[in-house]
Amino acid sequence: MAGPLLAVDAPSLLYRAFFALPGSITDGDGHPVNALLGCANLVLQAVERHEPRAVALCFGAEAAAYRVELHEAYHADRPPMPPELAWQWDQTPAFFGAFGWSVLSAGDLEADDLLGSLAQSEVEAGGTALLFTGDRDMFQCVSKDVAVLFPRSGAKGGPELVDVAGVRERYGIEPEQVPDFIALRGDPSDGIPGAKGIGAKTAAALLQRFGSLEKAIAGREELPPRQAESLADPDLPLYLRVATMDANAPLERPADNALDREGASAFAAGIGAARLSERVAGGA
Repeated sequence: MAGPLLAVDAPSLLYRAFFALPGSITDGDGHPVNALLGCANLVLQAVERHEPRAVALCFGAEAAAYRVELHEAYHADRPPMPPELAWQWDQTPAFFGAFGWSVLSAGDLEADDLLGSLAQSEVEAGGTALLFTGDRDMFQCVSKDVAVLFPRSGAKGGPELVDVAGVRERYGIEPEQVPDFIALRGDPSDGIPGAKGIGAKTAAALLQRFGSLEKAIAGREELPPRQAESLADPDLPLYLRVATMDANAPLERPADNALDREGASAFAAGIGAARLSERVAGGA
C-alpha cells in the first residue's frame, strides 16, 4: 500500500526553524540558511519515519484576501518578515526542488488552505495524508484518513501525530468542530477576538452540548445571562468563516516523488551544509 501524502506547511516550519536555530548558520556567501536547514531536517525526519508517497511543500499568501475582507483585523498585528528570513524564503523553490519534492503555491489563498485542499484531494483519490504544520487550526482537517504532524520544541521523539482521538483529547471536541471552537474561544495570533468571556473550556462545553456555533447561538436563551449575551455577538458567524479552511485551492494532485539523494546532497554541499549533505547522501 502506498504511503501517505506528506503536505508541509512550509511557512510554519520555516519560521519555526528560523527562530529556533542561530543566525550564524550561513552559506559560503554569508547568507543565513538556518531556516532552510532546520526545515529540511524536520521534513527529512518525517520522510524517514512515515515513508510518504510524495512530499509537497506548500506556500501561499500571508493573509488570504477573503479573510481580510471578512475581518479587517485578521493578521493585522503580525510583524513583517525579518530580512534574514526573506532571503531564505526566496531560495526555497530551488532548495527543496533539489530534494525532488513538489513546491506548491496557494496563490491568493494561504498555505493552510492548500494543505486542506491537498488532504481532501488525496482522500478522494483513495489515499491518506499527513499535514506537517505548527498551526492548530489545521486540526479541523483531521479524519480517519488525515492526521497532523505537530512540531514539539525540544522533543527527541519528533513531531506529535495528532489524529481524531488526539483532537478529542486536546479540546474535547470533534475535528470538524475546530472552526466553531476558534470562533468562540478566539485566536489572538490571527486577530480573532472570539466571544467575550468564553474560554477554551466553555467553548468546548458549548459545542458538546449544542454541536455547532450556529446551534449554540440559536439556543443561547437556555444559557446563563452572561453566556447568552456573549453569543449574541453578531460577528461570531464571521469569525467562523475566517477560521474555516477554504478547501478549494487550485491544485493538481502531486505525483509520487522519491527523495533525490544525489541532487539534495549536491545542493546542500553547495551552500556549505556539509552535515545535511552527508545525512542525505548516506541515508542516515
